[in-house]
Amino acid sequence: MLLGTIEQGLIFAIMALGLYISYKILDFPDLTVDGSFPMGASIVAILLIKGFNPILTLAVAFIGGSLAGLITGYIHIKFKITNLLAGIIVMTGLYSINLRIMGKSNIPLFKVGNIFSNKYNFLIILLIVLICKFSLDYLLNTKFGFALRALGDNETLVVSLGIDEKRLKIVGLMLANGLVALSGGILAQYQGFSDIAMGTGTIVTGLASIIIGESVLKKGKLFGVTTIVIVGSILYRFIILGSLKIGFAASDIKLITAILTVGIMAFKSKNLNLKFKKN
Repeated sequence: MLLGTIEQGLIFAIMALGLYISYKILDFPDLTVDGSFPMGASIVAILLIKGFNPILTLAVAFIGGSLAGLITGYIHIKFKITNLLAGIIVMTGLYSINLRIMGKSNIPLFKVGNIFSNKYNFLIILLIVLICKFSLDYLLNTKFGFALRALGDNETLVVSLGIDEKRLKIVGLMLANGLVALSGGILAQYQGFSDIAMGTGTIVTGLASIIIGESVLKKGKLFGVTTIVIVGSILYRFIILGSLKIGFAASDIKLITAILTVGIMAFKSKNLNLKFKKN
């Protein structure tokens, strides 16, 4: 059970990494992720049934999620729709698209081959997470990565440097939703089914993982942002496991996540206020 909890934490860590890009780096509360997560699972499920290579299905899932991010960014910039509303619009549309992809609300995958058709589940998941982590670490330390981080902090500065901030924002959202969809595709193969409702509360789950990671670990030379997000995702899964162990029902998980997120944010805000008053 402990190993399974860690494995799930690592799978959801990929989603949390994507959410970190949109929410923390771009300062873009992107609700598209609630639709791009099951979209990745839907794409993987239908392709596996048609006999495609399991690894190839994950690549297609990433592309599908990236397209969802592209649409969100485009309607936000082109039609001047607020970031929150743009995400809601695309998320709503993706519900029907995901149903269209799968043909029904749930697809079992127990009789088809996948990347977990062996006894090395943990190593496979760890390898994928490390590839995503180090790739993102490298990307954030390039000129593109510095510009992306600057965009979220000071968009005026980015514009003054002659960088196309609109294209940069769209690329950032594509990368974020691509990672979220990749996580959904991996989860579908791991749990053996794809469900239209599996993306409900994705943004809150991801935020909880990020907040927990930031509360436990401090960003610095020892722990980079990607490490913090991954550790936070694993810790979040252990908190959920502990909640189930003490008697909470599985149907209470979303409520626990919401309360946990609000509680940690309120606690951090209270600490900041106390420090401010003390000074």
